[in-house]
Amino acid sequence: MAYTPKTNFPILTKRIPTRPWGDERQRHIVRYDEYVETGGYVGLRKALSMAPGDVTEVVKEAQLRGRGGAGFPAGLKWTFLPKIEDVNSPGPRYLAVNADESEPGTFKDRLLMDFDPHLMLEGIAICCYACRIDKAYIYIRGEYHHQAQVVEEALLEAYHHGVFGGAGLMNGSDTATGAPWKVECYLHRGAGAYICGEETALLESLEGKRGWPRVKPPFPAVQGLFGKPTIINNVETLAHLPSIIENGVEWFTAQGTESTIGGPPSYGTKLMGLSGHVNRPGVYECDLGIPLRTFVEEYGAGMRGGKKFKGAIAGGISTGVLGPDQYEAELDFDIGRKYNVLGLGTACPTIFDEETDMVAVARNISRFFKHESCGQCTPCREGSGWLFQLLSRIESGEARTKDLDLALEIATGMGAMPGTTICGLADGNNWAIRTIMNKYWGEFEARVQPTFVPVTMSVGAAANG
Repeated sequence: MAYTPKTNFPILTKRIPTRPWGDERQRHIVRYDEYVETGGYVGLRKALSMAPGDVTEVVKEAQLRGRGGAGFPAGLKWTFLPKIEDVNSPGPRYLAVNADESEPGTFKDRLLMDFDPHLMLEGIAICCYACRIDKAYIYIRGEYHHQAQVVEEALLEAYHHGVFGGAGLMNGSDTATGAPWKVECYLHRGAGAYICGEETALLESLEGKRGWPRVKPPFPAVQGLFGKPTIINNVETLAHLPSIIENGVEWFTAQGTESTIGGPPSYGTKLMGLSGHVNRPGVYECDLGIPLRTFVEEYGAGMRGGKKFKGAIAGGISTGVLGPDQYEAELDFDIGRKYNVLGLGTACPTIFDEETDMVAVARNISRFFKHESCGQCTPCREGSGWLFQLLSRIESGEARTKDLDLALEIATGMGAMPGTTICGLADGNNWAIRTIMNKYWGEFEARVQPTFVPVTMSVGAAANG
């Protein structure tokens, strides 16, 4: 059955020319005036005319799921903030915007920050109004030098035109609460640590400390940045808010797909970064639920060199790998339960062709996790190092068959039991290595020497020989 997209026009990329609706060569940075002329900040003005709780309810009913990797419903997360009696005096509350995007193979948030930063800023303002937050911090990865400059310039424009600071949002516009709502927004540059993509490590870094994940509970919504209630949302998640508020719940839920296994739906469009052995890598906006084959062949112009598909990392290396028989996998939030991977992740597939050495892929991934482990938890700190040593030995042909079982045992032990480590880095290492080894077992088995265990008799007639 042929795949038919539900969305016939761009939403997140309507100002960023992107196939199939535009030519990438026409891309440019959208400044404030152009953003407003093309419908920008309409969603924010509408949000200000609504009660903060009603804005939250719209986002909750739309079932907008986080686009940063975990897929947790954004509106539901907002409701975890402590209740307040006076909506105009809630006390210090913070929004931390996760623009770290350090998952290998992921570069979709970068597109928004490169060319349409005001879309993110409008989403930030809507979230802050709905959640009664007066300070927002954009945490951007250390390697995003150009993107940091673009966002900083957009922030200056937003302040100049009264979006932030001053008398309140949109130059002190009246709100449904009867008073303007003032928000200050800051850009904070990270130092390039993968672990700071984890929400509590991000908060530690924002506070000027070493980027170590925190023990939970307490959770950030209760005790987050500087010990105050904090919401942490991804760039793309926030970028969806203006169109949801402007067009309504029914409009948003008409995009994407329902769950095919009785789980929560995967509504809306998704920015998907395509890389690897394809003819046309890039970032595309697709309905959630698009089959991987369709994404590769129609958006990516097919496999490079006409070679066969061998596998794919669906959404960042920590999600695990789709095998050669899973080319039809639907890119939605059901993918984990249906195809034995950790989840959809960032939905940025890395494609492998038939000549890819999957043993080398596993070894390289283990090297990355070994390097990026913060070292706080023993299973992750020690296990990631042992895995890298074992996989290096397997790749070089110096291992034996027993080392295959040992590698799987270490991977499973460090990440299969929730709660053995503070954050999910060990789980990501486990899923990556375990799924590659299980789905390409023959390649690993062919690289090792057989283990022979001699059997001798120690009792009976044979022992007296």
